[in-house]
Amino acid sequence: MSWLKAIAGGVIGAEALSLVKDYVEKQGGIDGVVQNFETSGLGKQVHSWIGLGPNEKISEMDISKVINADKLKEMAKNAGVDLERAKALLAQYLPEAIDKATPEGKLPPPDQKS
Repeated sequence: MSWLKAIAGGVIGAEALSLVKDYVEKQGGIDGVVQNFETSGLGKQVHSWIGLGPNEKISEMDISKVINADKLKEMAKNAGVDLERAKALLAQYLPEAIDKATPEGKLPPPDQKS
């Protein structure tokens, strides 16, 4: 799980790490995250995190568009935070996590995606 190693060494708290890990794993890896954001109308943002340029920000409302409420509640509970905190942490750290997992501006090889 090399993408996880890439973000675990950064400045990311245990709660945020738990949420990001849970979300990426539930999507089947980074490819799934990209597809989920694309189908939610946020393809431009997710591709900015993969690319070599600056990362576009997302909001808590964007997180609510991408991840359904029941999944968010479950993820928040697993991370030990309330729903609003979970959305805020994901909005803040998911772009950084995807950016660190794609340092060369492209998705990782298949054996490193999940």
